[in-house]
Order: sequence, then C-alpha cells, then structure tokens
Amino acid sequence: MDKEQKEKISGKPFFLFHSTQAVHLPSFAGKDFKGKTKAGPHGDFIFEFDYVVGELIKGLKENSFADNTLVIVSSDNGPEVPTVKAMRRDHQHDGARPWRGVKRDNWEGGHRVPMIAWWPGKIASGSESHATVCLTDVMATCAEIVDAKLPDNAAEDSYSFLPVLLGEVDQTREYTLHQTITLDLAIRKGNWKYLDHQGSAGSNYDNDGEWGMLEYALPEKAPDAPGQLYDLKNDPGETTNLYFEHPDIVKALKTQLDEYKKSGRSAPLRQ
Repeated sequence: MDKEQKEKISGKPFFLFHSTQAVHLPSFAGKDFKGKTKAGPHGDFIFEFDYVVGELIKGLKENSFADNTLVIVSSDNGPEVPTVKAMRRDHQHDGARPWRGVKRDNWEGGHRVPMIAWWPGKIASGSESHATVCLTDVMATCAEIVDAKLPDNAAEDSYSFLPVLLGEVDQTREYTLHQTITLDLAIRKGNWKYLDHQGSAGSNYDNDGEWGMLEYALPEKAPDAPGQLYDLKNDPGETTNLYFEHPDIVKALKTQLDEYKKSGRSAPLRQ
C-alpha cells in the first residue's frame, strides 16, 4: 500500500475480500514454495496460502491498521475430491477428517470448515468458540461493526456473530441451512441435523476413479428413508440415520425448513 492509498482510507472503515481461490485444482505452488513440505504439490500450495495470510497481516501492521481491524480466515467448503483422495493415499492426510463427505456433499465434510478470527483488543487471544456460524453471516456481522442498516431484501440468511466474537454470547443463530451443488437442502438445530434428501446430494459415491468416492461410501442403515437425521453429538461421522427413530424431530426440522423455503429467508425481518 502506497502513501496515497493509506491516506485515502485512513480513519474510514474499509473491507478487503481476498480470495485465495488458487488453492484449488490443479495444485501448482509458486516457484518459491515448491518442495517446501513433505506433502506434495497440494501441501506446498497450502504452505503458500499460509504465507499469503502472513503477508496480509504484515501489511496491516506496517500501515498501522492492525489494532483496529478484524481479520477472518475461512474456507467456502470441504476438500475437493481428487485432492482429498491423493492426500489420503500418498500422505496419510485427510483434510475432511473426522467428518463424513467432501466438497459438494451435505454431510459435515462438505460444509464444516475452520474459521479463525483475529482482532487485537476485541477477541481474547487463544480463545475458542463452538458457535455455529455460516459464511452468509459475514455480511450482517460487518454491517453491525460499522453500524450500517441492511435492507430486508439483502442478506436474507445473515446473522451477525459479532457478539460471539466479543465473547458476549455462545450462539447467535438457532438454525443453520446447508445447500449442495444440486440445490438440495439440510437444516441443523443444535446437535440435530436433518438432510431433506437421500445420499450426499453432491459427490458420486457409486463410482470410483479420480472423481468417484465409491471406496469411501458408508453402508446406509436406513436405505428406505426419504431423508436423513443425525445426532452430531453422539455420531459426528453421520454413520447412523435416525430418520425413523425420531419422527418428531424430523417433522419439526422439515417444517422449519419448508417455512424458510416458502419465505425465501432464514433471518428475521429487520426493524
């Protein structure tokens, strides 16, 4: 950042979205990072990603923005199919572990990703949170930070998790929605998760090969069930479909999901 740029944003709120989409496929790390790890090209790529994040933090510090800037690092989905298969096979590393599924799947491996937040003086160093948040929540969170009012026709699924970041509450949303590449939906409340479809609704678990996940397919314990219900507390790997064991929970979650679909939003209208 040059002097003119620094002066232009000094004293004003600013937002930077840095998409490290290159950490995808194919995995080709920059020349300065090739061979830096013992985890092959993709491992080198992740190492480069870590360096990029470090450079962004360094830039904030050098320009005196670090003490008043919230930094969030996360991912849009679970690991890609060919990558996770190669890493499991060649390096005994599983980017989705311990969750079932990968990118595109409605199981946890497709959606549950790390989120790291850094905000000197605001977020306690070394603190952890078990709150469920969604990337859709970033918009409402940023709006609350800068005291901006969002219209009702924007960020219809966004909840501010600013109180979670500040350690004021443990949770800001009651339900969390998930959507797959096929547009099938799932809904979670607490430890209960209902998938309104059969199978993964994403990756191919019937065939093998580079894009097939047949070798990782789990036996379906309720193959006749039209949907899936999992207790993530006692079964985080989503191995046992409890659809028929808890019809009351299935009905409640599906009813809520249908209401959200009908209304076109999962966040309440703003006053």
